[in-house]
Amino acid sequence: MRFPCRVVWKPNAGVKKNETEVGSKQRPFPAITGVCPRCKQQIEWRRKYGKYKPLVEPGKCNDCGKRAVRQAHHTICIACSKNRNVCAKCCRPAETIVGSNVDAEEVERKELEEALKTMRERDRRTLLRTMQGGNGGLKKPNKKENDDEDTDSYDEEDSAREHGSGSEENEEENEDEEDAVEEEDVKKNE
Repeated sequence: MRFPCRVVWKPNAGVKKNETEVGSKQRPFPAITGVCPRCKQQIEWRRKYGKYKPLVEPGKCNDCGKRAVRQAHHTICIACSKNRNVCAKCCRPAETIVGSNVDAEEVERKELEEALKTMRERDRRTLLRTMQGGNGGLKKPNKKENDDEDTDSYDEEDSAREHGSGSEENEEENEDEEDAVEEEDVKKNE
């Protein structure tokens, strides 16, 4: 016997949803990531039939205890699930993790760091400043790494050469500073 319903059931059909709410056309639900295929199907079912409730604030991870669970119906954070190689919802060992690949994000990050190494110092600092203001996710490269490489850094000597002003005075000041530093080093060694 065939069911008489020929129209798909829609949750909250009689209730008008605000366009600015999560799950509306303007603000769709985030992509399902870090879960096994079975859990992904469960979450999709919840979304389809109106049982999905997005998180308002981050949840507490059952593994590390930090408030780092950003997606609804997940029990552990993405970092813990990646370290243990388990599903973020059911915590079972998973061969395949569905969703945007966390490894792809790491590859992008490495490419960005490689690009930063080849940039001029001025452009690099500008980019890092804008990124820290935006998301704060990227840490600054260590100065030790930058000292080994040849960079197009812009220093006082270059500016003095370009402007041609006070080049002799700058050389004398630099020599005086170097002498003072050498004297301090000698005193420390004694």
